[in-house]
Amino acid sequence: MTPDFSNSFPLRAARVHEVCGASAASLAVVCAAQAKGPVLWIRDAWRPETLNPLGISPFFDPAKLLIAQVKDQTEGLAVAEEALRDGSTPLVVLEISQPLGLIHGRRLQLSAKAGKSTGLCLIPDGMGSNAAESRWRCVPIYDVFSASADSTLQRWELIKNKSGTLGSWHVRWDAASRRLNLVSATGE
Repeated sequence: MTPDFSNSFPLRAARVHEVCGASAASLAVVCAAQAKGPVLWIRDAWRPETLNPLGISPFFDPAKLLIAQVKDQTEGLAVAEEALRDGSTPLVVLEISQPLGLIHGRRLQLSAKAGKSTGLCLIPDGMGSNAAESRWRCVPIYDVFSASADSTLQRWELIKNKSGTLGSWHVRWDAASRRLNLVSATGE
């Protein structure tokens, strides 16, 4: 039996979580859509890809997104700590490209707790910090039965959870209602 999705999502507030997989950014923009206020997205300046306002507009108003391009991961961690501790942004998204040690992970958790902000680290597969409250793996699912222009069907799997059970769900974003819908897995 799959645990109740509402016990795992939205992400637990005042904590730092991690997400990996091909649809990791999708979980981040859904979290941003649910955030009450501005969202800070921290990324290394050397990365060639960028966030497209047209791509995130079905999720939330791009005007509420603040992007910080930093020199390297060390600078990004410092910016994330300060933003989480300050608490003026309810969600801080940090793109991670190198392993995050326990000390840095713990510092992020303490900052999130102090500022009552939620942190979300986008990490490569197989990487993660022991300090993370939860870790998700998100991947798109090819849906042969859907001929609609809806967003891509995705599988969100909770692979680490310090405060509950693990689980896996099929989800799809509904742009018209700006909400996340659970979708029954094929054959269920």
